[in-house]
Amino acid sequence: MLRICSIFVLCALALPVLAGPEGFVHVVDGDTFDVGGVRVRLHAVDAPEVDQMCGGQGAPAWACGAWVSDEVRRRYQGAWALCEQTDLDRYGRVVARCAVDGLDMGAALVAEGLVFAYRDYGWDYDLAEKSAAVAGVGLHGTGVQLPAAYRRASRPKPQQPVEAGCVIKGNLSRDGSRIYHMPGQANYDDARISESKGEHWFCSESEAVRAGWRKARR
Repeated sequence: MLRICSIFVLCALALPVLAGPEGFVHVVDGDTFDVGGVRVRLHAVDAPEVDQMCGGQGAPAWACGAWVSDEVRRRYQGAWALCEQTDLDRYGRVVARCAVDGLDMGAALVAEGLVFAYRDYGWDYDLAEKSAAVAGVGLHGTGVQLPAAYRRASRPKPQQPVEAGCVIKGNLSRDGSRIYHMPGQANYDDARISESKGEHWFCSESEAVRAGWRKARR
């Protein structure tokens, strides 16, 4: 009996924790909600960005991102949702599968062509998206760019140094601290150099230090 109980306890400990937020839904955009006051990103789906436009190749441009947010809001705003957490993303949002009236929100939105299956994070809705694409519902067939591709294309292009080889970025922080970023550091690509504000490109660390700048911690 003791051995059976021990096995049961070990198995129970091995099970994933499925608890997650529950409560009334406030729609932020097509795939992000506040559920009971907790910010939730739906698992394995991706919606157009709110400012994303669709169309092209002869089709008129239209605000598909805002349309999706409005459609999702019309379906779920104020509804009661139960969520099962699967992860926590880099923005601190709970990643979860959520259900309203027992129906998976991700599956419903993919089936209606309002969001896309996000296969980088799971294949849960692969077949649902293929069915929606064949039926031509929602966004399918409207010239929409996949949200992930839209985000990549919208990122600012890397700045080029004034002088070749001088790739160290001397950036002023919000409190006026002089900080330099080396290629490969965490915030290097995001640091924007405005020479009119007194920011500089440096050719070497020693040059930056002599000028009174310190190295970024990350």
